[in-house]
Amino acid sequence: MIWTLKSIERVSRRPKLTVVGAGPGDPELITLKAIKAISTANVILYDALVNSELLKYASSIAEKIFVGKRRGCYSYQQEQINDLIVAKANRYGHVVRLKGGDSFVFGRGSEEIEFAQQNNLQTEVVPGISSALAVPAGQGIPLTMRHVSESFWVITGTTKMHQLSSDIKIAAQSTATIVILMGMGKLSEIVDVFSQAGKEQTPVAIIQNGTTDHEKSGFGTIETIEHVVAEKQLSSPAIIVIGDVVANRVQLASISKEVQTDSLYQTHGI
Repeated sequence: MIWTLKSIERVSRRPKLTVVGAGPGDPELITLKAIKAISTANVILYDALVNSELLKYASSIAEKIFVGKRRGCYSYQQEQINDLIVAKANRYGHVVRLKGGDSFVFGRGSEEIEFAQQNNLQTEVVPGISSALAVPAGQGIPLTMRHVSESFWVITGTTKMHQLSSDIKIAAQSTATIVILMGMGKLSEIVDVFSQAGKEQTPVAIIQNGTTDHEKSGFGTIETIEHVVAEKQLSSPAIIVIGDVVANRVQLASISKEVQTDSLYQTHGI
């Protein structure tokens, strides 16, 4: 790493950690504050679901370290990441921890903040757009809708102990929209829970790589969704949306198409 006078001045300040939410995957779904944090970082520790295009905002002298996991394979354990944050901040100054979506929605951002504070680092959080909200919206699925759903749950499909979250059983009893992250490996169990709750005909959407150029989706019901997944070869990373609001997706897409068509006609003077 080549150091300039400006970078040396940064190190002389109290070391700092900024935890930054990178958004759901589309590099345009990033906040201005996040870009500013990335551009002023001396070191960037980034996860697997972070779009690599965001690293273009980094300084040419910034050190970029991949600390994510792919298909259960960890490049670093969480304790190692915590130690790396402190070591790099003390040595170089400003560390940005770049996480997919929002770092406080199943992102362990609060754990890293707490560890950094215990080690006398300045800390800051830059919220990100959560995939739990953005991915369904990108498919025209409203998580809440008058006369259909008054609330929504965001639940992890897989707990720390690699078990299905017990909250899913509770959520299946409600009329709320259920958004499940990290749940593809537990899809059969999820289907069983909702079937036992008498929800076999409840609409389901599964959206893989949402908001990116590689987005794939499948739509069905609790009764049919496993067949849809097999047919369309859907896999992680994906968002599972369960609820009657999914049935309104076609109507919203139709409205969007009509608006685009009207605009096209106006553009060409038709």
